Amino acid sequence: FFQKTLNAVQSWFTLFGWSKGQNPISIPHSLRSDVCIVQLTVAQEKNFKRRVDKDKGFYEMLLNLNGQSIPGIAASQSLSTDPVERMFQLHWQHSELLSFLKRKGAHLPHIMPEFLLAPEDYELWSEVNTGLRRASMRSSGKLSGRRTFVLENRMFETMSKRAWTDVLLQMYKVFVLPRVSSRMVPDPSSLESLQNMPGIKSEPLCSNVYSRYERTILIWLNKNYEKNRKIVWKDSERGGIPPMRWIVNFDQDLLDGLVLAAQMAGYCPYLIPTHFIKMYTNPRTHEQFLHNALIFVKALHTINMDLDIKV
Repeated sequence: FFQKTLNAVQSWFTLFGWSKGQNPISIPHSLRSDVCIVQLTVAQEKNFKRRVDKDKGFYEMLLNLNGQSIPGIAASQSLSTDPVERMFQLHWQHSELLSFLKRKGAHLPHIMPEFLLAPEDYELWSEVNTGLRRASMRSSGKLSGRRTFVLENRMFETMSKRAWTDVLLQMYKVFVLPRVSSRMVPDPSSLESLQNMPGIKSEPLCSNVYSRYERTILIWLNKNYEKNRKIVWKDSERGGIPPMRWIVNFDQDLLDGLVLAAQMAGYCPYLIPTHFIKMYTNPRTHEQFLHNALIFVKALHTINMDLDIKV
């Protein structure tokens, strides 16, 4: 599940994260190298691999999505060539990033700035902090400051991958989802059929799972599915018109492809006779679910919305 989530995050930010076209990313490797541009001499540059196109760095992406940069951090950062000093600068930079995202509404209490460092910088950070704590203990007879958790190499890579994935997911939540309009214009043709269906409230505090913007999308899914299901599958070849349903999540309720097909049919009705009419409207087996998914992906390809979706 985590790997599928990571793949989806990589695909979205690769396609839509930057203002100047696509930029393939790999979590966490390209993000850890994209956070800065180190200014070096020609001789030093030959041995230093962490150099990146200044228009396609991580903070350039953040600026594109948010519309403003983090105070004190430009899209292109220049760091010291001294390894320890560079590590401290990056740690401060990551601390500012996390604080900035939290002020915007991101939920990242489990992410420490050091988890966003590259392995060599994390190793330096561990050595320096361990040395400082030992020196403090020798001078005062007791440990002081925040407890330091030092991860071994393999565990650090796992934690770093998870940390960067969560950072990107929270960036999507606070910068992209709020673009969803909460103004839902009632459609008289669908009000009658929706009146017996339980409603989904869009108020900020009525759910501890989905944000207001995610609930707005759920309302939109319910509305369009109920409006279109009798139109799309009135001449269904496999099961007739699908039953009314209440769509309350983005995983189980979308698995059979019918809800997504109903949304697309509302905007591209010409896909109904060529694609959607062939879907199983009451799928029960894995093969039928796969059949529906393949038809939906083919429909995406037909309208040139190839988002690198794999079934």
